Amino acid sequence: MTGERTEVVVTDLKRTQIVMYAGASGDYNPLHTDEPFATQVAGNPTVMAHGMLTMGLAGRVLTGWFGHENILRYRARFKAPVWPGDTLTVTAKVTGMAEGRAEITLSAVNATGTEVLTGTATALITDSARDLAPGVSDAARDPAPGVSDAARDLAPGVSDAAQDPAPGVPDAVRNGAAR
Repeated sequence: MTGERTEVVVTDLKRTQIVMYAGASGDYNPLHTDEPFATQVAGNPTVMAHGMLTMGLAGRVLTGWFGHENILRYRARFKAPVWPGDTLTVTAKVTGMAEGRAEITLSAVNATGTEVLTGTATALITDSARDLAPGVSDAARDPAPGVSDAARDLAPGVSDAAQDPAPGVPDAVRNGAAR
């Protein structure tokens, strides 16, 4: 099974967004915040967006598709700078399914088609994601196929960790309370 989503995650990236990210992250590297440094010292056409800002924008496709609480792993490689004024389009593809988890690849391109980010992610497939990922089989979504909910609750000698499809993820995060 494969599924795919393509979304524009930002149109005309504003310098204000870059400055706001610098403030939120504490990353005031002059490549991102100081126009004279970025142009005269570094030789860039202007300041550039933080790689992690680009990664966060690309991650919107994952969280919109699977829910933020179901993203277990997300990794990215920054391939080209993102500049003020850029429009970014992200394509996420499900490349594999196993044990209730989806393996996903991502690619972000700017308006000229230059790939600026590639990445991979792992997401839990839940009932809410089922509606968002058409074509994903029920068997692929279930972390313990053939085991009823009652049996999971009553299975003697089976630790909660063994029954938990996302060990180490606090219930508040899973339930969407921690945002």
